[in-house]
Amino acid sequence: MQDFKNNQNIVYGRIPALNTLENHKATKAFVQKGFSDERVLSEIKKARIPLAYVDIAKLDELSSKGNHQGVVLEVKPFEYSDLTSIINISKKKEHPLILILDEIEDPHNFGAIIRSADAFGVDGIVIKKQNQVPVTMTVSKVSTGAIEFVRIAQVANLSIAIEKLKENGYWIYSADGSGNDDYQNIKYDGPVALVVGSEGRGISRLVLKNSDFIIKIPMSGHVNSLNVSVATGILLSRIRNK
Repeated sequence: MQDFKNNQNIVYGRIPALNTLENHKATKAFVQKGFSDERVLSEIKKARIPLAYVDIAKLDELSSKGNHQGVVLEVKPFEYSDLTSIINISKKKEHPLILILDEIEDPHNFGAIIRSADAFGVDGIVIKKQNQVPVTMTVSKVSTGAIEFVRIAQVANLSIAIEKLKENGYWIYSADGSGNDDYQNIKYDGPVALVVGSEGRGISRLVLKNSDFIIKIPMSGHVNSLNVSVATGILLSRIRNK
């Protein structure tokens, strides 16, 4: 299991910075000397937060040499949502959809999944508190600002969370290579909770046991699996366009 300690309260890159500033979550801005993006500078001014002009070495340090594009923000700690509130908000929608991640370890995959979740109108994401990458600056960057619009709940136990979802009328669809049902042939009626598994181990046995459907994406090439973020995007597109 990986040790996920990189949870600094930093956002970098122009689009993520703009989304963060517009949502009033920044506490301090660092921009490169000579930085001339008037839109970013205007939003920093509107936010009334301290602004420091620094050299590129300082920005590289703050962003762990990420692609900061000349701007780094210190932000308020990410606020996780409560599962109950996500359920209550989701159930008010015409087609409730919640995404469950079973131990995603790569922050780039997590960020890409958040981006897809926003694109396809997911009402909330559920992750574990342990053995799952949390919201880090890399996750935020890869999400290209979508992190500001997708609710995320941390839970101690996914099986208990799934039981709670079932009690509220959700059908649990787990995406796993062991499934017998082609994802394209499922109707996805009623409130849907989609489960995707970790990059190496997939979905745990207990979660699979508690699922109502185990679906798979048929492979016709020479490899037998897809990157989890790619698979998630495919599945969410199908669910939303059923």
